[in-house]
Amino acid sequence: MPRASEPPPVPTRHDRLDRHPTTGEGNSLWQWTDAKHPLRVALNYVVVVLARISPSLRVKNWLLSTIGVTVGERVTWGLESTPDVFWPERVTVHDDAIVGYDATLLCHEFLQDEYRTGDVVVGERAMIGAGAIVLPGVRIGADAQVAANSLVADDVPEGATVAGVPAEPVERE
Repeated sequence: MPRASEPPPVPTRHDRLDRHPTTGEGNSLWQWTDAKHPLRVALNYVVVVLARISPSLRVKNWLLSTIGVTVGERVTWGLESTPDVFWPERVTVHDDAIVGYDATLLCHEFLQDEYRTGDVVVGERAMIGAGAIVLPGVRIGADAQVAANSLVADDVPEGATVAGVPAEPVERE
């Protein structure tokens, strides 16, 4: 327990994840139909595929909002970018943010004996580079930048730039 003079610990993405134990044979992915109705996942998948290939930003934003993604004003989704197909309602992308080509925002992770879910929040004017992967529970601050092909496993503070696998802060010139 922290002393009165110490600030409280800052929650990490792991602290924000909901844990769902699974039972039965095989790893937790074998029980995915207990986690989410297969027809819902199929519908989400079709909508996400249409959004991924649509050249129109307005159509992309509308399609993704129909399956529960919270999409701010003037959000830009690059071609092939993918919000979570199982839990799209746990993705929030704020105004003027950019989700680059083939970037993926995951709100779930299936493990051996459990699956975990968590919200992904992308702040205003944040930029996520091409091919980046954002893990469940991550918050990307306003005006933050994620370099291409990065794996974002921790929160990105407002205005920060991160790069690498796992993504770490970098200095900008």
